[in-house]
Amino acid sequence: MAFERITQKDWYKILGAKPSDSPAELKRKYQKLALLYHPDKQKADVPAGEVEERVQRFIEIDQAWKILGNEETKKEYDLQQREDNLTKEWPLHAQIYLEDMSWNEDEQSYTLSCRCGGNYTVCKSEIKDISLVCCDTCSLVIEILQ
Repeated sequence: MAFERITQKDWYKILGAKPSDSPAELKRKYQKLALLYHPDKQKADVPAGEVEERVQRFIEIDQAWKILGNEETKKEYDLQQREDNLTKEWPLHAQIYLEDMSWNEDEQSYTLSCRCGGNYTVCKSEIKDISLVCCDTCSLVIEILQ
């Protein structure tokens, strides 16, 4: 199941959860909200407008669980959130192709010197998962182009 980057909802907020919550904790929060907002669990005397709001809330809760309850889509979502936060908070220094970085065989990583004297480092194992890399000593960020 591929995760759609288009959606910019905060799925953790919808579940009342945090990224650090365990899978069991996420499931518990989902189940509690799902029971609260499930259309079959609504009282008969609820006004029509509120019924529609509660159904929409249930749909959002279900979508949040589909993303956060799956290890693969949760990882993709967390990486996207991390990248979005980096671009909002830290200035983008440059866009670099991986082949323009120096390869370090011993550490199995690519590095690039920053103008501050620090380094941008990308481990071989992270190459497919990340596109933004922070300098290890300042607040600048580079984007790795594929």
